[in-house]
Amino acid sequence: MTTLATPAALAPRRAWLTDLPVLLVAAVWGASYLAAKGITTTHTVVAVLVLRFAVVLPALVVAGLRPLRALTGAQWRGAGILGLILGGIFLLETYGVVHTSATNAGLIISLTMIFTPLAEAALTRTRPPRAFLAAAGLSVLGVVLLTQGGGFTRPSAGDLLILLAALARTAHVLAMARMKGVRGAAALPLTTVQLGSAVLVFALLAAAGTGATPWSAAADFGAREWAGLLFLSVCCTLFAFFVQMWAVRRSSPSRVSLLLGTEPLWAAAVGIAIGGERLSALGLAGGLLVLAGTSWGRRAVR
Repeated sequence: MTTLATPAALAPRRAWLTDLPVLLVAAVWGASYLAAKGITTTHTVVAVLVLRFAVVLPALVVAGLRPLRALTGAQWRGAGILGLILGGIFLLETYGVVHTSATNAGLIISLTMIFTPLAEAALTRTRPPRAFLAAAGLSVLGVVLLTQGGGFTRPSAGDLLILLAALARTAHVLAMARMKGVRGAAALPLTTVQLGSAVLVFALLAAAGTGATPWSAAADFGAREWAGLLFLSVCCTLFAFFVQMWAVRRSSPSRVSLLLGTEPLWAAAVGIAIGGERLSALGLAGGLLVLAGTSWGRRAVR
């Protein structure tokens, strides 16, 4: 005999139908560090970034053509400035992941969730909760242990670049929240202008002779490299952006943020399971402390 599900029983099911695509975004973002590491060298960082975003930018422009026309001059300028910061983030992240492990990159970048409330508290001159300060200390200790490998040594250049990328992400988030020029702008055109500005930065760097040109890098790509580039472009950029817009309208920003916060877990899982990376006992303890500290910190500020 078939029975009809009650609305109360259907509600959790509907919530998971929204949560699963967001969780998939966190998973592909976690995998993006290994994908970027697999197709990028120090010599091709800028070229790969040009190719990655040039693939998806036309689709975003077509999808948001009408909202783009509705942007005011101040919104265009504000989005352009945010795009310059975004370009810096991608440069730091990509150069960083070339010189460290995908596991380390995914875990260190999660410190953004700690840095952002600390920076916001400094700007507003308010004292963060003690629980949050304790969580921040736990996360920093975790990063120290994570980056030491088999013993206490100087962190690698890649680890430091990813740490700078986490700070740049913090600046980007705070700028978006506090920049009056972009208030009221829709997410789609705002993101399109930001990515366009970032691509312009990458193109100018490529034209200035910073490493390989996009054309020479593309000519050297085999099937594996093209698959990695399309994964970064389509899954980690286009798919991720549209899922976030779709999910926020059907769920809540807090719930979406919590699910996206699992990104470092996926980065570690993919790096170890697929990339063959290994963590020492010290590194494993550090990774667990980072995850525990960022999770505790999110709950403390919420």
